[in-house]
Amino acid sequence: MEHLKGKIALVTGGNSGIGYATAKELKAQGAEVIITGRRKTAVADAAAALGVTGMLADQGSVNDIEQLALAVQQQYGKIDILFINAGVLEHTSIENATEAAFDNVIGVNFKGAYFTLSRFIPLLNDGASVVFLSSNTASMNLANSSIYSSGKAALNAVMRIAASELAPRKIRVNSVSPGPTATAIMSKSYTEEQLVEVNNWIIERVPLKKIGTAEDVGKMVAYFCGEAASFITGAEIIMDGGMSL
Repeated sequence: MEHLKGKIALVTGGNSGIGYATAKELKAQGAEVIITGRRKTAVADAAAALGVTGMLADQGSVNDIEQLALAVQQQYGKIDILFINAGVLEHTSIENATEAAFDNVIGVNFKGAYFTLSRFIPLLNDGASVVFLSSNTASMNLANSSIYSSGKAALNAVMRIAASELAPRKIRVNSVSPGPTATAIMSKSYTEEQLVEVNNWIIERVPLKKIGTAEDVGKMVAYFCGEAASFITGAEIIMDGGMSL
């Protein structure tokens, strides 16, 4: 069903993982989709495979975000859907944390997401939908996740405030917080042997005894962007198979 026909959607970090799956779902539901990424070849290949528009941007750079907003405005004028998805993942204890790791994770996951919203607000049509990709770790206390988790918790705070600020324009702002999801970012974070151990550890702790998929998240983002969610704003949906119960 083309629930989103006539809508223009922007997905940051749309060349892989959850961003790619969401871009595919939004397009399947009738939206015209733009994806972004910071690797030229990866963005071009993903855009071609999806049949969408690809734009180069590093979501950790405010200058890139501003240039992206300008390019989108010049080509499309306004947009109806903004999925702020681009993110990075690093694991470290608080004791061993480095400034470089902190700046990398917070720079993309929080600062980048914050200024993506900030700079795209003028480009949002009244009645638009904004969705942040957060994480179930925003409300958990796992060792070695302090930087990533605190960034996502901060993102959820911004989401709720933005929902309040943008309500007069009927712009809805929500977040989706997945648990462990089978994406490339997981594979890049661990060796093959470590990944098997991590997956087993996760499945033991998930009541539904499985790991989520990027497609699951994509469907939830699309739901937030459709008419069925027209009375939902300032909400966080946790999708983790019950892991955070």
